[in-house]
Amino acid sequence: MPMHAFPAALAASTTALAMLCASAAAHAELGGAMPDQPDSTASAPRRTLLNGALRVRTLTDAGTTTINEYATSTGQIIAYAWQGPTMPDLRTLLGKHADSYQAGVAAAPSDGNLHVSRVARPDVIVESGGPMRGYAGRAWLPAALPAGISADDFQ
Repeated sequence: MPMHAFPAALAASTTALAMLCASAAAHAELGGAMPDQPDSTASAPRRTLLNGALRVRTLTDAGTTTINEYATSTGQIIAYAWQGPTMPDLRTLLGKHADSYQAGVAAAPSDGNLHVSRVARPDVIVESGGPMRGYAGRAWLPAALPAGISADDFQ
């Protein structure tokens, strides 16, 4: 690499790293609070569902997977649903519930089905499946669902 190209390459790498870090910090997690301000990954304005019982924010991750973030009227994030060509970063979405999910994965008997999984723990439930480049799933906090809301409401 010529010496004159090095500063440009360094600047581009630094910019990309900063954008990646900012994007990761902009996402909330299950049990956390939905940000009041829209971020750069939000692809649509927030909307309300079910007579105001839920707020929904739609995001697109780096792999172009669409992620719907569901929060109660008070702003607590209680669920995510996703669909797209790549799996979202579940550790980021699940936050403090990621270890519980991993424990459930490790304890689940293998049924030989590589395309569909359901891990139900007392604190978090995760359903995921689909063929390569066609992933879909949802994760939610069962104890945090408001009255009249069920997992079927998370699309």
